[in-house]
Amino acid sequence: MMFETLKYEIKDGIAYITVNRPKALNAISTAVLKDLKAAFDMVKDDDQVRVVILTGEGKAFVAGADIAQMSALTGVEGHDMIKYGADVMNYIESIDKPVIAAVNGFALGGGCELAMACDFRIASEKAQFGQPEVNLGIIPGFGGTQRLPRLVGQGMGKYLIMTGEYIKADEALRLGLVEKVVSPEELIPTCEKLAKTIMSKAPIAISTAKRVINKGLMLDVPAGVALESEAFTVPFCSEDRIEGMKAFLEKREAQFKNR
Repeated sequence: MMFETLKYEIKDGIAYITVNRPKALNAISTAVLKDLKAAFDMVKDDDQVRVVILTGEGKAFVAGADIAQMSALTGVEGHDMIKYGADVMNYIESIDKPVIAAVNGFALGGGCELAMACDFRIASEKAQFGQPEVNLGIIPGFGGTQRLPRLVGQGMGKYLIMTGEYIKADEALRLGLVEKVVSPEELIPTCEKLAKTIMSKAPIAISTAKRVINKGLMLDVPAGVALESEAFTVPFCSEDRIEGMKAFLEKREAQFKNR
């Protein structure tokens, strides 16, 4: 499938999705949102794909929403675009397969929100993050008011959203917004190494863990633990669990088959 605003490639079990509007610093337009939804539909349905690496072409990851497009919208049209964008972010977050954001430059506004919808954020030393929507008279609309405080804490989340301040990669690491900071040259290799580590584990266990973590974050601890106890049954009844435990006892690498 050809995309208007993305590059899509599968190699060795990894789907590489690259937002490809470098002249616009990969700003999120309605076309980008539609392409992202279609690309992640493909990821979800393709058994060859085990992990996704999401990045941006050129000097930016995604420098924000397409303000030129948004400025021409009516209130109703703006609501519809934001609602659709929020739904796409929720969808990316919800798919069973791990998604790694390779943040190579600006991740601002909708770009920061897109990165936060991923499971992991690996940042280049040149990356910058921010939610500058208040400078435009609006607030984050793709989940930023919800995901950012959950990642960096309520006070810092409010600080970043209400000041619109940009932070560099090292500060994002200190705050817990990203998991690792590497040189620009090592960004994709580091993401690929992480992807291959995850791919060496039991797929059923990985997908179950992601679902339980995501859903459990919305619950209190006792309810979350109850959810975990119920979800535990699925991987425990799999052939991969038998193989994993047998391989451990035999001191060899497990050969998981996703069943």
